[in-house]
Amino acid sequence: QVQLVESGGGLVQPGGSLRLSCAASGFTEDYHAIGWFRQAPGKEREGVSCIISRYGTTYYADSVKGRFIISRDNAKNTVYLQMNSLKPEDTAVYYCATSSYCGSYYLDYLDYWGQGTQVTVSS
Repeated sequence: QVQLVESGGGLVQPGGSLRLSCAASGFTEDYHAIGWFRQAPGKEREGVSCIISRYGTTYYADSVKGRFIISRDNAKNTVYLQMNSLKPEDTAVYYCATSSYCGSYYLDYLDYWGQGTQVTVSS
């Protein structure tokens, strides 16, 4: 059974940092890409970042470029999202998801996703 389990969310002040983790298990074949999308109350989902499993190629939404860093540890089947210089507008539930595409259309090709972890940026 495929599982994606996110952790690391929480409350942080503006300008602070958080690192999200996503542990993947149960995959019987390789997935093309894995990454993160987020959804804030009353807003549409937004693809945040993804990484192509085989090559390590990364994609970032313009809204997080230069502040967030995605990485993976293949030995641990874990992907990370280091979030720096956090802003109140980054407040959302963050979901880890696999996809057959990594780029601006990441959301359109989702395969599996987790339950999400809440990130709140507030003073």
